[in-house]
Amino acid sequence: MKRALPVLVLSVVGLVPVWRYQPPTGTASTEVAAPASTPSVPSATSSSGAVVVTGTTVRTDKGDVQVEVTFEGEEITAVRMLKQPDHPQTTAAVPTLVSETLEAQSADIDTVSGATLTSEGYKESLQAAIDAKGA
Repeated sequence: MKRALPVLVLSVVGLVPVWRYQPPTGTASTEVAAPASTPSVPSATSSSGAVVVTGTTVRTDKGDVQVEVTFEGEEITAVRMLKQPDHPQTTAAVPTLVSETLEAQSADIDTVSGATLTSEGYKESLQAAIDAKGA
């Protein structure tokens, strides 16, 4: 009986953080990297011949990911995140993903450690934009 009270108290103390836990808002999706049903289409063409294409929205456990790619001819000249999870690792990973894309000129880039879901969503949305440009 002497052990029952400390065990009960420690169990309750251990469960308090679990009861107080609140998942981040806007992440109710259970799909991982499932593409949206809307296809990518060129959204604008500038007078310099640059074509801006929006990739599909990819749903991840952390939030939606969508990119906008600027092409000059066949070259990728800029990538901009239209949608990204509000997460510190994502914010830190985006510049790396963009610079690797500009260097590789394709969606065949490395996943950023610590932002795996965002990286996979980024690559999928990027590939959808590249495919739409070629269509």
